[in-house]
Amino acid sequence: MKSILFLTFGTFLFAFSITQFAMPNNLAEGGIAGLSLLLFYAFEFSPALVTFVFNAVLLAIGYRILPRHMVYKSLFNVPLFSFFVFLMEDLGQPMADPLLAAIFTGVFTGAGFGFIFQAGSTTGGTSTVARMLNHKLGWELTGANFVLDAIIVGVGIFIIGPLFTMYTIVALYIGKKITDYVLEGFQSRKALNVISEKGNEIADAVNRLMQSSATLYEGYGTYSDKKNYMVYIVIEKQRLFHLKQLIYEIDENAFIVVYTVKDVSGGTFLKKYHPSQESFPTDETFEEEDFDKR
Repeated sequence: MKSILFLTFGTFLFAFSITQFAMPNNLAEGGIAGLSLLLFYAFEFSPALVTFVFNAVLLAIGYRILPRHMVYKSLFNVPLFSFFVFLMEDLGQPMADPLLAAIFTGVFTGAGFGFIFQAGSTTGGTSTVARMLNHKLGWELTGANFVLDAIIVGVGIFIIGPLFTMYTIVALYIGKKITDYVLEGFQSRKALNVISEKGNEIADAVNRLMQSSATLYEGYGTYSDKKNYMVYIVIEKQRLFHLKQLIYEIDENAFIVVYTVKDVSGGTFLKKYHPSQESFPTDETFEEEDFDKR
């Protein structure tokens, strides 16, 4: 049931993006949706009809090649997308700023794709062709999909012109980022690799004072020619300043590498699912007496 809800909502968002932002503002798109928009601009063909016919033909061709679960979900997704487009394709209004239209096209398309992918389905079109090329010719899926979408977007230069094609590329880039956020989560965390001779003390302080987990490794520095410890820590980004301050108070020569990670679960991060528990301590947790004990 959850997959059906995600699939329906994602398909609606994608159709809303196409009809309310892309169509009225001469923007294209990748895949069959992009092809339907180009045919609409060139010949005024209905995007709802074009997407339904092309996707239906592709599914008929790929029926024996594609995984059955993909076919079944596409049988639901393809007519639903065309239906949503049919309902909204005459409701869109042009915007004064094409760049703003491109941004919102990307936001709604990316969010729609995110929900569709979470439901374990695809938008059909070039994804279907890419999978068939992968099965028959051994083409890599992502690369094949990119090439097919790039061809469709490139053809747009001759129909909507170079300027609006560039706006389309902006929309596609934003859509990719939004899809990643929907799939991986908006709440990014910071991961730290800390190399220090006082790794044990740092790990203990992280456990006691920040109520977080730390993983300790033994290592050998080829430049320093010394045995060191490496401490691996994942923490909420708003706590990074306090953590670095804590580390440097223990070892002012500690070597710290910080990078962003997403989709963190398990361990101490299970606490966030319990509203009665704080996911991180307040500033009052860091009492002066705790720091003095070090």
